[in-house]
Amino acid sequence: MTASAVVFADVFFSNLSPVAGTLASLTTFATGYLARPLGGIVFGHFGDRLGRKRMLVVTMSLMGVAGFLIGILPTYGQAGTLAPVLLLLLRIVQGVAVGGEWGGAVLLSAANAGAPAGMALSTVVLSATSGAVGEQAFLDWGWRIPFLLSVVLLAVGLFVRLRVTETPVFAEAEEKKEKKRESTPRRSLPLWDVLRHHPRVLLLSIGVGLSAFVFQGTVTTYIISYAVQGGFARQTVLNSLAVSSALAMFGIIGWSALSDRVERRPVVMAGALAVGAYSFALFPLVDTGSTALLVLALVVGQFLVHPMMYGPLAALYTELFATRSRYTGASLGYQIAGLGAGFAPLIFTEVRADAGGGATVLISAIIAAFCLGTVVCLALLGETSRTDLTGMSTDSSTPLPVNGQAEAAPTS
Repeated sequence: MTASAVVFADVFFSNLSPVAGTLASLTTFATGYLARPLGGIVFGHFGDRLGRKRMLVVTMSLMGVAGFLIGILPTYGQAGTLAPVLLLLLRIVQGVAVGGEWGGAVLLSAANAGAPAGMALSTVVLSATSGAVGEQAFLDWGWRIPFLLSVVLLAVGLFVRLRVTETPVFAEAEEKKEKKRESTPRRSLPLWDVLRHHPRVLLLSIGVGLSAFVFQGTVTTYIISYAVQGGFARQTVLNSLAVSSALAMFGIIGWSALSDRVERRPVVMAGALAVGAYSFALFPLVDTGSTALLVLALVVGQFLVHPMMYGPLAALYTELFATRSRYTGASLGYQIAGLGAGFAPLIFTEVRADAGGGATVLISAIIAAFCLGTVVCLALLGETSRTDLTGMSTDSSTPLPVNGQAEAAPTS
């Protein structure tokens, strides 16, 4: 994500103008997000059938290998158009892996702090490398170091995940399924179960998460490119992002804990309203040219307002779907909403190129509109925190709890 904003345009699209190179770089970034729903469907299917733990091992392996291969890719100057093509293919592999990864990870932990932790770690490594080797060396070869370190993270991650036990709810459901295997009809596909019996919940879940991802793509990717093009030193921007990303972990944990106490809906709604208002202050803060205000803009965005929406999402999505289709349903809803993070930087870059001086106000208005959509979807969806995961039936005929009540059972 960070590399797409500050490095890839110079490395893989050096034959293009600065604006065109940025657009091309962000397009490869967005393509990875396009692949995420596919990963959610594929790995969600097998995760609901075979277990969460197995799929987490596979997805982590894919991500680690793809990240390492990006680190050894030739640049445009070395291989011409082959370089960005290979980058695009590896971004697709990463997207499929991440799409399958998230669902299994949150079903094991029901927490959403992993993304900012990864962002903080990757940004710190990028920032430290850039500071250690200098601007030119960083563009020549230093940017590769974080990607090559994927191998180390892969080894550590696999060591941990091979020791993680399966979720108790899934294990219990599997035990019951085994006992009833001979007396019950054949199970439908998890994807079909979600699309046929719970399309309303799926669509509303997408609407709930979309604004959080649009703002995430803005504050972690687009604003970084925007700041560098606006005259900030690359190192300054990376340092600012590292600070805000590290603090974001605490913001997410804090707001998630609050949602356990006061319910998901009021926290996420408050976050949507706060982000919608703050989006109009974000760009003026960066436009001051002050490093202190740049840091403030990113810290308020990542640490304070965005986690109010983003933090409770893991638990909220987990609570929306029954055990037998939870991996698939949660992954599909979350990853389709996640397209907002992939396409917001690309769309906003194009908006700025077309609209000129008034672009930032238009961008802020777009973000605020998505936030309003989140409020509406939450109002229609209702509260999920009262849902007892262990009480959810694994029978596809059992309706999902919404607003503390069961939806009307589907007819078939």
